Amino acid sequence: MFGLLYVITGLGITVGYHRLISHRSFDCPSWVKAGLLIAGGWALQNSALKWGADHIRHHAACDQEADPYNATRGFWYSHCGWLLVEQRHTDEKYAVRLRQDPIVMWQHRYYMPIVLSGLAVPFIVGFSHGGWRSGLSCFILAGIGRTFAVLNSTFCINSICHIWGRQPHSQANSSRDSWVVSLITFGEGYHNYHHTYPSDYRNGPQWYNFDPSKWLIATLSFLGLAWSLRRASGPAARPSNLPLTP
Repeated sequence: MFGLLYVITGLGITVGYHRLISHRSFDCPSWVKAGLLIAGGWALQNSALKWGADHIRHHAACDQEADPYNATRGFWYSHCGWLLVEQRHTDEKYAVRLRQDPIVMWQHRYYMPIVLSGLAVPFIVGFSHGGWRSGLSCFILAGIGRTFAVLNSTFCINSICHIWGRQPHSQANSSRDSWVVSLITFGEGYHNYHHTYPSDYRNGPQWYNFDPSKWLIATLSFLGLAWSLRRASGPAARPSNLPLTP
């Protein structure tokens, strides 16, 4: 249950909150969007409305005072210290587009029931297999523990991927590529590429880049459940230290 919910909630953040809602990297049916936002809500990282508004502001003001997880203020601030700052979501202009999406607003209104359902699932599964003791154990590991793990893996993108790593695509800001972080964030570690081409549905553009999020989006597209996949193309989308290939 820990592993299953880690994958489901992690992809809910990377595919749902990040690439679909924040960057509109692809489009999909309302029921698929709702499913992704439920999975993202189970990650306990706030509603898609607030998460997306913060992330859009991060791209608009990267490394500046208005950047909600400004890496120039140090590792711990960008990792989790920014959560303790008051009035993080006061700039309404970054939420205007998101408020026009009825699925986003539905998830925002019912965010707490969604969170509680995500915590209830591991308890119910554990309880059904071994009573109260198993239910509590599963709740602690696959509920609380899994939430802690997914939170910190996501935070690594804000901190590690703005401090350590390579910058093969652009040096306009502090974003960096880290294939190691990609292993625990379903492909989000290719952060320098992402900041250079934020609308691309891929964070890892090369075939060998570990990016399960792009594989899920591509699979949805193959099944007719996603369309309008956006991608950068041509030499500009390739790392500067790699030879061009046909």
